[in-house]
Amino acid sequence: MKQYSIFLIALALLGLAGNAAADDWPRFRGPDGRGTSGETGLPSEWSETQNLKWKLKLPGQGSSSPIVVGDKLFITCYSGYGTDNADDVNNLKRHLLCIHSDTGKIRWAKEIPSTAAEDAWKGWLREHGYASHTPVCDGEHVYVFCGKTGVIAFDMEGKEAWRKNVGTSSANRRWGSAASPILYGDLLIVNASEESRTIYALNKRTGKEVWKYESDKTELTYGTPALAELANGKKELVIAVPNEVWGLDPESGERTWWIETELKGNISPSLLAIKDKVYVFGGYPRITTVALRAGGSGDVAGTHTLWTSRDSSYVPSAVEHEGHLYWVSHKGEAYCVKAGTGDLVYKEKLDAGSGNSFYASATFADGKLYVPSRKSGIFVLEAKPSFKLIAQNRFALDESDFNASAAISDGKIFLRSNECLYCIAND
Repeated sequence: MKQYSIFLIALALLGLAGNAAADDWPRFRGPDGRGTSGETGLPSEWSETQNLKWKLKLPGQGSSSPIVVGDKLFITCYSGYGTDNADDVNNLKRHLLCIHSDTGKIRWAKEIPSTAAEDAWKGWLREHGYASHTPVCDGEHVYVFCGKTGVIAFDMEGKEAWRKNVGTSSANRRWGSAASPILYGDLLIVNASEESRTIYALNKRTGKEVWKYESDKTELTYGTPALAELANGKKELVIAVPNEVWGLDPESGERTWWIETELKGNISPSLLAIKDKVYVFGGYPRITTVALRAGGSGDVAGTHTLWTSRDSSYVPSAVEHEGHLYWVSHKGEAYCVKAGTGDLVYKEKLDAGSGNSFYASATFADGKLYVPSRKSGIFVLEAKPSFKLIAQNRFALDESDFNASAAISDGKIFLRSNECLYCIAND
């Protein structure tokens, strides 16, 4: 009886520990790539003097988002080239920082010199730079995509485990690349459309190629692929390319189905997969949204296309909450549409200036949408089918661009600009 009581106490303690454990944010747009968090009690307002837990000056610029595993936060930057007074591309280097998420202290930092000349610092590449790929971490290694320098794995103490070149070419626009790597089982999946017109699946432990899917159609594909879940539990890798959406078997790389779309030109937003429903945004000049059902075989446009709409996004990605899709366009228009039909619920212009005022995607948590603008602060919107602006928070001392999406973990909101990394939490 005594042993049984001890067993019950142990179970209770495990339950308490499980309830207290913070959710990690281990990849771009969170654990499932949907940009949503189950955290509650998060602050809605902050500044340099309110709800700012810590602030860290970064060694370089970047548009990549922070990720968090346990109490380790990882972020990438670039320096040496890509600013108005740094004009030698051979000096370009990336930085990977491992930071204590509670204190903001740097645990370790790695410099990664560029091994191949990147596209020149001009035109639209200046909008995002050379550290636009968010890392991904499985708790044993952190994986970093560095464009033409390749994919590199580091252990949790900063020791390089392996690196893999995935191409050194350029797309016709020469805008650089931005898609983030994702994990599927033992595979690291990399959209190297810019570098080689190829989607790679690498063994995450060794970096060896398991499969690759090559196609010139992937040129100008900048979004991160999504993993859809079919009714039978099987996963599919879904990616949008100009004029088409594809479903690939993530185990083999075989393309199993495809749908033609009106999304011409470059495809920048990442797909949003909610079980077997996939929402695709982007294209140019006719920005379009397509909703489809994953699965099937061959050309499934006639059976799997659910709806299309001209209410869409050119750069930022969307989130879903309680049957509605939310996003803020690059021009600062806040949208809410019905996920089932595509019907527009609202479209409201945010006070964020003109031009390309948003690059980051919305993050959902605690009934709110956290949306960084580039120059006008972080907007906090109510995640309901009626528009409400809760707050517009600025860091008065930071005039640099905020291009990265927010990460949320352990009651904290992590934001990065081209100058600093911020940790927001209730005072």
